[in-house]
Amino acid sequence: MRETTDEEFRAYVAARRPALLRAATRIAGEDAEDLLQAALADTYLAWERIGSRAAVDGYVRRAMANTHISWWRRRRRLDVHPSGDVPERPVADDAPRCDLRDALGRALRRLPERQRTAVFLRYYEDRPEHEVAALLGVSVGTVKSTVSRAMARLRDDMRDDTRNDTVLSTARH
Repeated sequence: MRETTDEEFRAYVAARRPALLRAATRIAGEDAEDLLQAALADTYLAWERIGSRAAVDGYVRRAMANTHISWWRRRRRLDVHPSGDVPERPVADDAPRCDLRDALGRALRRLPERQRTAVFLRYYEDRPEHEVAALLGVSVGTVKSTVSRAMARLRDDMRDDTRNDTVLSTARH
């Protein structure tokens, strides 16, 4: 019985690790690998108690959130205080990447909710089209066309946003 459980858990981790690591990165940044490992250890211990295999992703995400909060509280108790000195400007190497991330965030917020959800599930969660279709209650063809339109709109928005930033930065100099 335990061998079957171990094999099932290994298969789950192999299939879902990339998406779970992306979620952990959003929560913990540099500590994402450690956070994911801690959450997977908790999940392994509870594997037989988790009633539905469809609920495992939610269980792992909740374990990541709880673990991250515990780590944050523990660090806070160590009396680590941030410096009062705030840098005047972002580090030169990070500025273009930050600008791109900000532009992408603005472009994503401009998408209609359905397109934003479809893009999130398809690319951020790394879910296959048939799974996105099932989650959204639409056909696979609808998912394909929705994601395609959303990506085209994102490309256009990013292109326009980049042009506007270029015009603004040249006007300042």
